[in-house]
Formats: sequence, C-alpha cells, structure tokens
Amino acid sequence: MIGVGLRLRLIAILIVPILLLLAGCEAGHVAADPSNATFSISPGSGFIDTNCTGCNAANAQGASVLQFTARLAGGGAAPVEWSVSGGDAASGPGSITASGQYTPPSYLTASRVEVVVTAMLESAKAIAVLTVTPGFLQPLTPENVALGANGNVNLTGYLAEAGGNSTINFALAGAATGAGAGLGTLGATSCQRSAQAFTFCTVTYTAPAALTATGTTFVVATVGSSASRTSAVVLLNTAGVSSNPATHQAQPPATVRLGASGGNNADYDARGNQIVDCCGGTLGSLVQDDGNRLYVLSNNHVLARSDHGGVGDAIVQPGLIDNNCMPMGDGPGVAPVASLTGWLGLSSKLTNADAAIAQVASGAVDRSGSILELGARQADGTLAAAPPGIGSTAGKGEIAGLDLMVAKSGRTTGLTCGSVSAIDLDVTVDYYLDCAETKPYLTKTFTNQIGLSGNQFSDAGDSGALVVDASNAEPVGLYFTGGIDAAGVSHAVASPAGEVLSALSAQLGDGAAYTFVGGADHPVSCLNYGENTVTDAQARTLTDAEIARAQQAQAQARALVNPPEGILGVATGKSSDHPGEGAVVIYVDESMNVTAPLAIGGVRTVAIPTNAHAVAFGSVPQTPLEGAQPPLPAAVLNAAVSVKQRVAAGLMRQNPAFFGVGVGQSLDNPREAALVVFVDRRQVPAQLPATVDGLRTRYIVMDRMHVTRSYAVPFTSKGHCMARPVAGRHASFEPLDLIRPRSLKLP
Repeated sequence: MIGVGLRLRLIAILIVPILLLLAGCEAGHVAADPSNATFSISPGSGFIDTNCTGCNAANAQGASVLQFTARLAGGGAAPVEWSVSGGDAASGPGSITASGQYTPPSYLTASRVEVVVTAMLESAKAIAVLTVTPGFLQPLTPENVALGANGNVNLTGYLAEAGGNSTINFALAGAATGAGAGLGTLGATSCQRSAQAFTFCTVTYTAPAALTATGTTFVVATVGSSASRTSAVVLLNTAGVSSNPATHQAQPPATVRLGASGGNNADYDARGNQIVDCCGGTLGSLVQDDGNRLYVLSNNHVLARSDHGGVGDAIVQPGLIDNNCMPMGDGPGVAPVASLTGWLGLSSKLTNADAAIAQVASGAVDRSGSILELGARQADGTLAAAPPGIGSTAGKGEIAGLDLMVAKSGRTTGLTCGSVSAIDLDVTVDYYLDCAETKPYLTKTFTNQIGLSGNQFSDAGDSGALVVDASNAEPVGLYFTGGIDAAGVSHAVASPAGEVLSALSAQLGDGAAYTFVGGADHPVSCLNYGENTVTDAQARTLTDAEIARAQQAQAQARALVNPPEGILGVATGKSSDHPGEGAVVIYVDESMNVTAPLAIGGVRTVAIPTNAHAVAFGSVPQTPLEGAQPPLPAAVLNAAVSVKQRVAAGLMRQNPAFFGVGVGQSLDNPREAALVVFVDRRQVPAQLPATVDGLRTRYIVMDRMHVTRSYAVPFTSKGHCMARPVAGRHASFEPLDLIRPRSLKLP
C-alpha cells in the first residue's frame, strides 16, 4: 500500500521556539483577486489541510496538493509564473510548482492561516487566497482494536499543529465515513496543546455492556470545519476477545515472541550527520536448520534493508520506528535479538521471494517459536502467544487454497484474519533505497504468489509476518507487500511458505533443509473485521451512461429467459467484479447447473441462483454471495490458471496500469473463476474488458504495490534540523530533540 495508507510517518513532537521567532510574523489578510483583463486563475479561493484523509487531491508521493490553472481572456492557457506567500509564521506558505500544483506546509502553529497564491504574466497579476487548516498526522492510534462486552480502549489522534487551539471531535459511527450509528460510548475528550508540541487529543471508548452479535463500529475523528477525517475501527466480538496491536510494538520484559516489531539496527536514513527517518517491520517466525540452529524469518527489506544489509548486522526489537529512531548504541529502548545471516537477493533473477533470516542470540527469542496472540483466549480476554502448527506438515508449510481463511500476527494491525483471494498471482513490487521511499532501487515481478484480502488485514509495518491457516495455525505464507483499495479493503501478498523454505535451503543453506519451529496444530482465535468489497460495489451510484448500457443489454437478454432451461428472468444491476460498472442480472434456477453468458452486448452479467417463486414475488437475493457458495472445482481452477499463465505477462507488459494478475473467484458469478487484475488507480484505462480469453475479469483498483515496512520521519520542513545525530558523528547543531510519547503508534 499501501499505497494508500502505507507510507506513514512519525512526526517530531518538539518544535524549537527559537525557530518560531526566526520565521517571522504571519501575513495579514489579503483579498482574493483572481482575474484581470489578461488572464484569470482558478480556484480563486479555497480550503486545504496540511494532511488530509480522503479530502484533498494527492500527488504521486501521496502528499496533499491543490492544482491551480491560469487561462487567458481568449480561452487559452496562460504561461504565468506562480509564487506563494503568507502562511504560517514557522512553517511558511508551502510551495507551488511551475505548473501550479500547490503543496501546503507540513504543519501549522495556528488553527488556520491564509496563503496567498500569486500568478504573474508580465505586469498582469492575479491573486488567490487559500485557508490552510491542520490535518491529522496519521490514523487514530490504535487504528484497529478488538473488544468484548464492556471492554475499553484509549484512542489518540494527533494534529499537524503546534500551538493554536484546535480540538479533535470524536464521534461514534457505523462506517469510517461517519455515516450511520455506532455502538458503545465515548468519554470526555482530553487535549494537550503547546507551542512546543503537536496537539493531541485522547478519548476513552467503552464497548456496550452486552453484545448480541459480532461486528464493527467506528470512532471517527474530525477537526473544526475541515474536511479532514480519520478513524479507528473496533471489532466488537461476542467471544470476549481483547486485542490491541500496541502489544506488538513494545519491548517485552523477557524473551521476544514473534509477530513483534523489529528490524535492522541500521535501518535509518541519514542526511549529513543527522538521522532523518527510520523503518521497522515484523519479526515473523522462527525456523531451524538441520543442525537445530534457530533463525528469525522475515523479509529481505525488513532484516537486510533491501539487499543493502551486511552479514552480522544486528537485528533489534522493537524496530527503530518504535524507539524514536534511536539505534542500539545511541540509547535505551531496543535490544539485539539476532544477527543477520543471509537473504534472497531482490536483484537476482533467480529469486522469487522477499525473505531473510537472522540467527537468534542466546536466550533472546522464545525457542518454542511462539507468536503473539496466536493462541487461545485467556481469562482476561487477551490472546495467549502460541507457536504455529507443524503437526500436519512437519514444519514444511501448507499449500494455500482459494478462499482459505488465514490469520497473521504483525507489528501494526496485530492479529487479524482474512481469506485467500487469488492464487498463482504475478505481481510487480517497487523497492527503495531509503525509508522515506524517495530513492528507487528496483522493481521486481514475483510469480506464483498468494493474494489475501480482508478489512484491516494488514498495513505498513506488518511486513515479514507469518500467514497461517486459521483452522490449524499451519504456515501458508510470508507476507511482504500490500495496500488498500477504494472500498477500504486490505489486499496483501504473501510468498508460499514451502517455497520460501526451499529457496532458503537452495541459496543459503548449501542444501541444508530449513523448517518452521512450532507445535501441535491448533485453531486460531480469528479476529475478522469483515470484507466489504461487495457491499461497497453495490452501494455505488452508476453513471447515466452505465445505466443506459445495462438497460440496452437487458433488452437483448430478455430473449434468454427460458425457465425449463434454467433462466428464470433478467434485470439490470451492478457488477461487483468491477465496481462502478453496470451489469445484466440473470436469475438462474438454483436446482440446475446453468451456464450463464459471461457478457451480453459487452455488458457483464451477474448470475444469481434462486427459484421461480422468489422471482415471481420479488424476493430474490440482491447479490450471488448472500448464500454460502461451494468451492470452485479443481478442474475449473486449473483451467483458469492455464489462461492466466498464458495471458498475464502480455497484459502487464502491454498495459502499464496492470501491476498484478492472478486467479480468483468471480464475485458476479461465484460458480466461475475470474482473472484477478490489479489496476493502478492513477492510470485506470477508459475501458477494461469484461472477459479475457473466455474468463471473467475482476478488477482491484488501488495504488501500486510497494514494500510495507512502516517508517518514521522527524520533521522535514525547511529550516528544521533533524532529530538525532548519527552514532559516532558530531552534530554541529541540534535544536530539535525528538521526543515521542509512548502512546504514539504508527500504523
């Protein structure tokens, strides 16, 4: 992600007062004057947040932006020179490019400021005035949490404001958008403000005293009249399970359990003699070689810094991101747990997994291979740590099948469950040389990977987590990349567990076999936040053009109605395989094996099994997934895999918007397989075919995949020195001492 939600930053908490004095005074009010006799600019006024979730446009790096345009009086583009002034006394007015793309400052020292955008063409001038307000630095912390009846949790929101008087408004809702009613109660909001620290507000959420069903509710945070919004999702469960991802980010009092925050002790970026940001991921699982030597297994990009680590590097817990970017040797907070042993080179054409191992230090890691929260519910509602299951496979890993329910325990989202949504997935992933992802390293295409999906299943920092079969805790994959689509569903990619072990044995172990360390097979107390792909697709409003296409195709489809042959009726509807696209709904007899056409007149079909009585009385299901669906037969899957292997490389090569192709189950007709195609949301083609080579297509529109190691960044605004000197180097000037409250968590 991801991708949306994947590049997350830890912002410096202290701001030096002397810099506020040096920055000058805030500009006075200026009236907008967006037009003259020569040209005009647009917009003439507007609002934008320093950081914003879902309200501002964003550039390629994910930063909030606002595009200005200039037009000559005659209608052509005006070749103006852009500039900005005013703004915040400390952070300035922001910046604007030669093409008119404005980026606000990263923080404010007041609750709102005015920025003057000026366009000049020779002696002619036009002025626009923007009101800039502080947005949220990050999602609420924790971003997700599970609670039983009467359970409670403290939620914290951080604003990009030092000084000022803004307050975060917390409310309960049925959705992250703020729509609908939420369950439970909220306590009083408590805010802390200072000219030297970012404003943060905390509220206590308490679950209802009784729960009749398991489901989710949301705590939504807003600020003033700003469109900026962020939220936390609470899984209210009748099992009484309590799970907070914060437990995965702390340093344990004794030996380390896996599923915890960790990484390379040198996983930070330096500018001059200052550390400017740092990274962290997940210490996924324990493996052993033929000599019973134990190793931590995680990703190359977590342990080996994307090919740039060195054998013997210290692997620490927690990761630097959870210790204020302070490496071991600079101060307390992290401890060495292993030494980097080897990795599968990303730059090698012979590797097909993102994996690395580090030999554990004596007594540093639980030798049973216990993973946080992988065990049973305890008396206090929390989940015990437990080893993965190895009873069925002797520690070699299980092959993941389509729709398998899986679980993972990671640094950021803790224990979550989802399902296998694609098999034989080819996916292209971007890697970077730095934590801030500003220096591209390489782009690698992995083949035969596992696609996973589910609300809140994964996020930045979960990289390296072990994915297990939820029914028996057997390892099925090593998670290494992911993102979030427009419906808010997490899509993750994992390398098959058995193939990871085989590759390690072939390339690192001189033929020695590696196996997972674990115990008896056991079920996982699954925390499943749902899967709202179909719900979101059916809630979308179709354009008039799509409605017209569907109606025209429905007219053609009426000729297909033939109850004795199993076609009971037709109607217009919406596709779930491609949200936003109209479809022809075909009602098929549930007692017959009816093959519905894939498309009619170029319009997708949705096949809904039902009966004649339901069709006659209008009580048919709204989507084909309302009832339980049988798994796809092996022959159907094998045929789809053959199609995918024949067309995938060509699709990805011919259309740069496609960055992943695999095989999954159609949401429009779950009796059929579908080609699952990942599409770059920034370059979605005008037309996406409903079928490819006789196979249905399912499109997932999201940001391109990049590695999901979470990273932390002290303030990078101009004029601010960085947070911490590199160990062993002298810092000539360090006015900014980054101090983070222990409660601040980066998701």
